[in-house]
Amino acid sequence: QCQLSGLWRNEQGSLMEISAVRDNGDFQGKYLTGVTLAGGCARASPLMGAQQQPTEGGWPTFAFAVRWDKFSNATTAFAGQCFVDRGGKETLTTMWLLREAVGSLEEDWKATR
Repeated sequence: QCQLSGLWRNEQGSLMEISAVRDNGDFQGKYLTGVTLAGGCARASPLMGAQQQPTEGGWPTFAFAVRWDKFSNATTAFAGQCFVDRGGKETLTTMWLLREAVGSLEEDWKATR
């Protein structure tokens, strides 16, 4: 069984802490990014998400959004799945989309990464 709650670290040195996952799959936590658009120091930002409970024998999928608090006018959405290898190591695999605020509809083309 893969448990989302706890402290996670990615390849770029960012940290994510997820509080307990509720019975309905909802969770919240904090994301401390080591990578910022504006440069500078890493800061903790709130995250909220939901986990889809797997069918029997499967691995849970999940999604969460991070509101980059106080240092960027952007939001990132992550979607992924949790796996456990034969040695018991838990791994989260994710894809993400970052949406940065732009000043006009004409600039919309450059707002999503």
